[in-house]
Amino acid sequence: MVRRPFAQAGTMRRSYGLIAAAALALLALHMVLLASAMPVVRRLDLHVRDWPAQAPPMRLVLLSDLHVAVPGDSIAHLTHVVARVNALHPDLVLLAGDYLSTKSYLMAPASTAQAIAPLAALRARLGTVAVYGNHDHADRDAVAAALAAARITLLDNRALRRGPLAILGISDAATGLDREAPVLAQAAAIGGVPVVLTHSPDAFAQLPGLSALLLAGHTHCGQVSFPLIGAPMLDLRHGRHYGCGIVRDPTSIAVVTAGLGTSNLPIRLGAPPDLWVIDIGR
Repeated sequence: MVRRPFAQAGTMRRSYGLIAAAALALLALHMVLLASAMPVVRRLDLHVRDWPAQAPPMRLVLLSDLHVAVPGDSIAHLTHVVARVNALHPDLVLLAGDYLSTKSYLMAPASTAQAIAPLAALRARLGTVAVYGNHDHADRDAVAAALAAARITLLDNRALRRGPLAILGISDAATGLDREAPVLAQAAAIGGVPVVLTHSPDAFAQLPGLSALLLAGHTHCGQVSFPLIGAPMLDLRHGRHYGCGIVRDPTSIAVVTAGLGTSNLPIRLGAPPDLWVIDIGR
């Protein structure tokens, strides 16, 4: 019996449909697995002209956007990340906010205390310094209490000195709580090499001409980023200049981390989780 042409066409369409469905399923699995993968360790060596001659170099580790939830950056996963950070022997750990997961689908968020508790195991010679992220304001007081219990210093629009560094902790610009002017005044009073720690890089637009290392998270580097076209969505009000990675300006160097966790959906594509190791010295 000769198979009719339209029957062959129907069989081919079904085959193509099955192949497409299998490809989409594999892509979805890849995106979920990438979202919960161990972070890529990225590095920057930074040489500062005004570094004090008697001061040894310092190693900073930048973490952001923990969004502790399951699936994704679970408590157990964060515990492993903390162990990896300790193995890097940091002098100072800097946390750029969003410890909580408050706008998520298909994920079970950890409580505030549970989300922050693993950070108590961080070990750095000069301690750990943190700022709020936009998600943290949903339980702001509890976040502050949990960070204090973990022996982490919270900077909410204020500056402090750590070794040769002046850490400028600017609150989150995405929620309009950033207050740059008083922090700059405090930093000038205490002296030191300025390092700005904030959650959303939108705060950088309020610091024109500042000679500093600028550190932020918030963008997740788009969380989903395609070849050639990049990330369709970056949650920034002041353009995509500080969207991801190292950005060199005439007077400053910015580092924007992709963070550890995810927001909205537990997926990533082309924007793996990461943390930054920054060796800074003369």
